[in-house]
Amino acid sequence: MDCSSAMLEGVVTFWHAYRLPILITLSTLFVIVQAYRKLQPKSKTEASSSLPPSPRSHSPEKSEKIPVSDGTKKETPVVSKSTGPKVVTGKKPVKGGKRGGSDEAPPLSFIQPIVFFASLTGTTERYAHMLVEELRAAAQNRADPENRERGLLPPQLHDLAYIDLDDFFTSAPKPPSTSPGTRYVYCLLIPTYNIDTVLNTFLGHLDETHHDFRIDTGSLSQLAGFSVFGFGDKEGWPTEEEGYCSQAKELDRWMAKLTGKRRAFPLGLGDVKDNAEQALKEWSHGLQDILYDILQNGGLGEGVPGSGDPLESDEEDVDDEDETDVAKPKSKRGKGQSQSVVDLEDIKVNPDSPAPLAVDFTTGGKSSESQAKEMVPKTSPTYASLTKQGYSIVGSHSGVKICRWTKSALRGRGSCYKFSFYGIKSHLCMEATPSLSCSNKCVFCWRHGTNPVGTTWRWKVDDPDMIFDGVKDGHYKKIKMLRGVPGVRAERFAEAMRIRHCALSLVGEPIFYPHINRFLDLLHSERISSFLVCNAQHPDQLETLHRVTQLYVSIDASNRESLRKIDRPLHRDFWERFQRCLDILREKRNVQRTVFRLTLVKGFNVEDEVIGYANLVEKALPCFVEIKGVTYCGTSTSAGAGLTMQNVPFYEEITEFVLALNEELERRGLNYGLAAEHAHSCCVLLASDRFHVNGKWNTRINYGRFFELLEKEKADGTSFTPEDYMDETTEWALWGNGGFDPNDERVYRKGKKAKAQKELASSTANE
Repeated sequence: MDCSSAMLEGVVTFWHAYRLPILITLSTLFVIVQAYRKLQPKSKTEASSSLPPSPRSHSPEKSEKIPVSDGTKKETPVVSKSTGPKVVTGKKPVKGGKRGGSDEAPPLSFIQPIVFFASLTGTTERYAHMLVEELRAAAQNRADPENRERGLLPPQLHDLAYIDLDDFFTSAPKPPSTSPGTRYVYCLLIPTYNIDTVLNTFLGHLDETHHDFRIDTGSLSQLAGFSVFGFGDKEGWPTEEEGYCSQAKELDRWMAKLTGKRRAFPLGLGDVKDNAEQALKEWSHGLQDILYDILQNGGLGEGVPGSGDPLESDEEDVDDEDETDVAKPKSKRGKGQSQSVVDLEDIKVNPDSPAPLAVDFTTGGKSSESQAKEMVPKTSPTYASLTKQGYSIVGSHSGVKICRWTKSALRGRGSCYKFSFYGIKSHLCMEATPSLSCSNKCVFCWRHGTNPVGTTWRWKVDDPDMIFDGVKDGHYKKIKMLRGVPGVRAERFAEAMRIRHCALSLVGEPIFYPHINRFLDLLHSERISSFLVCNAQHPDQLETLHRVTQLYVSIDASNRESLRKIDRPLHRDFWERFQRCLDILREKRNVQRTVFRLTLVKGFNVEDEVIGYANLVEKALPCFVEIKGVTYCGTSTSAGAGLTMQNVPFYEEITEFVLALNEELERRGLNYGLAAEHAHSCCVLLASDRFHVNGKWNTRINYGRFFELLEKEKADGTSFTPEDYMDETTEWALWGNGGFDPNDERVYRKGKKAKAQKELASSTANE
């Protein structure tokens, strides 16, 4: 042991004494070897090999990047099979010459424009169709009848929400075998939102692709070029520094990195409230000229403004330097950032000092770990828009709002359909949500696209106790504001100051909130019933959901394509999630009161879908099926989706659909029946025979009994079923009786009261 220690100490002493000459000698030898290898003629194998024609080449040869003395990297084929991870590579463009040379790929013959867009409200989608029509017209007008082997192809159009990003943005599309000279140009039309949308997913994908060690940083360099146009709102973000078109600018930078800065045309910007259409047309005309320049010259060229010259954008070069800040020379660093190097031998460990910070050597830049942001910051346009619509924002992601039926009930003008079907008095009901974010962009949503959307929870999470206190306080404040409204009944106003029910259906997706079960417990602790509505896109949360008074699931279509068109879900596997939620509902039907909520929209989910809806009912066997006509709420959001008053069904059309559905369920022996209606809301209730007892429907809820059973279950684990707290449906609410409470006064629009009275008198005379 003494001899070994002495030898090790001698080696360490020798290294400290001669390490500098040793390192200099080794560096010199390395430079000499590299210079010698560079001056050697290429071997026959290397000279006869060619680079793969595209990132998706099926060649069995792999390529290896070997550094050379000029600082560049050259790809050399290696015949031996690699045992490492798969690498997607893009060929580096050759400087000083036209692209499409015989050593790289077939000569360029056709340009295929591909237009990508993202849209929440339909505005950007409309502009994308305009661009496609202009490019299609340009392809036809400039077609050369004498040269069919060269030209501009009709453009393709893709919604970023419904494509696999790997197919287009991990590596460039491969030209068809029938036209190997086809090259692609990406045209991207992007709005900017300060809420979580598919754009966040898209930009995150580009970030991951750029930093993925398995993928070449220029994996899209096979593209002939790209160009981005951004839509913004200068009313909300007056300047670019304040965020105007910020996501479009970010996309432009990422595409420049992934394509080797092959920017075909400069970034275009348009204000949706001012000059968006005109700016897009000007940008489109410039883009068309560039496309024909590419066809004529075989590529973008070098050194032309807007051509994608690597030295063109100082901002991108700065971004690249930021990613490897440790390698910056001193002159490039900011003021006050001194470059200090500490020898590892000079670091002394103090056992009483805290552990050193962990260093992540797998990333070459800034830490990706950031503090969770707020879903709806008070300074955001989303906050301003929602509060303008009458919402009270609680914390950073919750809200409460007074329903119009609450105002109606306070004035004795009738409650909503939930009073007819389930016995909920509207003036005792609070409409709230612990999550303003949703994973769908439904065409009939009355929020006009102002609420956030997202597929995963990536925001700050507020405490459920704070949310519970906040929504109650916000609800009571709004009720008190109604005390001076003409017609408000004193006794109902006094009743309204004690919340008895909570409809978790305001906006967004309540089940999305990570602590939804705790929030439900707080409601039940004050004997407030819970009516939770979900959109069948979160099966994991649905499966772990605790007991609620009644569980709604929105069933807006009977097949995959209709659901995609009407709900416009963000999840790519939306249909699979939908089906899994139906399976969960079937399992819960003997524990929870489950309800299918069908919102009928003419032209989307009514025609020829009775069989499909019957299939869904047969799969999940819900306790109840509500069928309601869509409520038209203006064109702010829906114009892009084509929703107008023509899509709102009449009550006669609703009843026709309900009768057809009921007949189909009877034919299958599923034991459902027409239980109740609320004609004023264009809503009808089908109920399972489980709630038809002694010849009477029992669709209402005995709320006192529900809380007794719930408390007993918590105390000794005694489970109970939906039948244990059902109550008899009132006579006036039954199917065929209209469903309007006779204790309230029906208020008709001008001229409609006389018409209704005339029809009533006529029907009475006929009887």
